Amino acid sequence: MKHIILLLLLAGLWFSPARAQQGYPASYAGAPRFRALIVWSPHVEEAHVQFSRDAIRFFHKLSYGEGFLMDTTTHFNQFTDSLERYNIIVMLNTQPHGEKERLAFQRYMEQGGGWMGFHAAAYNDKHTKWPWFNQFLGCGAFYCNNWPPQPALVDCDTTHTITRTLPPSFVIPESEFYMWNPSPRKNKDVRILLSISPKMYPFGIKDIVRWGDFPIVWTNTRYRMIYLNMGHGDTGFTDATQNLLFVNAFRWVVSRHPKGNPFGD
Repeated sequence: MKHIILLLLLAGLWFSPARAQQGYPASYAGAPRFRALIVWSPHVEEAHVQFSRDAIRFFHKLSYGEGFLMDTTTHFNQFTDSLERYNIIVMLNTQPHGEKERLAFQRYMEQGGGWMGFHAAAYNDKHTKWPWFNQFLGCGAFYCNNWPPQPALVDCDTTHTITRTLPPSFVIPESEFYMWNPSPRKNKDVRILLSISPKMYPFGIKDIVRWGDFPIVWTNTRYRMIYLNMGHGDTGFTDATQNLLFVNAFRWVVSRHPKGNPFGD
């Protein structure tokens, strides 16, 4: 009987997950894995420019060693005929303008393109006049915001690939946060990942949000995209937990390319 038990224990060790993962644990790329396009504008409010410049430095560091190739532009119209070259487009407080840019972006996304948008990259109101954009975002127009920028306690859905390494609740650096109406949570295709905690209400000093559903990070599952409402000022990349969120989100969008995961996960 003792021999049988010993054999069973040995068999359990042999077929354990640790035993199954054999060989060298790392994967080193012999060439850049993919190409990313970073889009920003110097002609927006200064706090948005500050965030954009910090974001460019942040993503550039991720490309060290040519893990991927990164192009940066303030003229999105010059890339509308070559968007298919890019696994992901990161829009920093700006969005497509004019019919040519809008149609090119819509075509890119509907053909499997990847998008990571920050803060004003999703801003829209009654003057925007781009119905597809709201369909893409999975929410309504801008509704209200807190002011001035301040830190916020957020609630996190930790069951998603992007957020599984994050705590269920944490404080993020100061920013101006937008609320949308209708909320993206009302869209069956949207997965909310982070929301301003109701414990924050009343939220603000000058402009005060007193109640309401306040998602700030989500993905519309009909597209390969992630939206993050952070993006105002020069403190956006000062927090390790939020930086981890940014890296996870970037990697997740890239990994879901229609032609395959360049990371080989």
